[in-house]
Amino acid sequence: MLGFNRSNVYYQHRPKDTESEDRLRQAIDKQFMDDPCGVIKMAHYLRRLGSAVGEKLVRRLMRSMNLLAIYPKPRLSQKHPEHKIYPYLLRGVEIVRANQVWAIDITYVQLRQGFCYLVAVIDWFSRYVLAWRLSNTLDAAFCVECLKDALTYGRPDIFNSDQGVQFTSMVFIQVLLEHKVRISMDGRGRYLDNIFIERLWRTVKYNNIYIMEYPTITDAHGGLGAYFNQYNTARLHQSLDYQTPWEVYSGLKFVPPAPEKSVILPA
Repeated sequence: MLGFNRSNVYYQHRPKDTESEDRLRQAIDKQFMDDPCGVIKMAHYLRRLGSAVGEKLVRRLMRSMNLLAIYPKPRLSQKHPEHKIYPYLLRGVEIVRANQVWAIDITYVQLRQGFCYLVAVIDWFSRYVLAWRLSNTLDAAFCVECLKDALTYGRPDIFNSDQGVQFTSMVFIQVLLEHKVRISMDGRGRYLDNIFIERLWRTVKYNNIYIMEYPTITDAHGGLGAYFNQYNTARLHQSLDYQTPWEVYSGLKFVPPAPEKSVILPA
């Protein structure tokens, strides 16, 4: 008589199991670092771990984590009507000096309760992390702030990113145009186009984030600040001839301290 569906009258809302979803996100994140697969394969992986998950849940979680499977997508030519996509400029380019190419990317960070997002700008030649920011949302504002922080070091010839809406937004692009920086963007689904920062994420997660299991975004900010300082100034890179990113970026060579003179005591 009232036009209501009987099931709506008797429906009782069940709150989401946030702890269970946080555990699933952590498992997805670790697997994606090893094998950047899609929803179907990820669902099979989680089931092997004993989680009775469906593809719909896995798809929702991966979207919330900003994770996309790495494979060619159909209808790639369709762009956001208000966002210009720039061509990839780095194929075959030899990177020979600092500030020649910078890159930016976003990754997901699992907290003990909840999650957040980490963005960083890296110098390709030296692997030096120029700037980074954390945010609990995926809007463009924290990416713009990170970019402006990095530009206090100088100006790159080329700035590379993926085609994420944060990096194609006009507010982000305008900062690069004002500094007369050439803009380069990866092909859709081509994570190898930005391989150095992808390697950075793997290093940060396995050496810090997964180990520390930060309770809150404030804890993550303090811990990552200390880690990036150590990464830039103390961590030796084999690919950099066992120098630190800061030494390569600044052009300063490490000078070992002079050995202490031995003192001969009188008999």
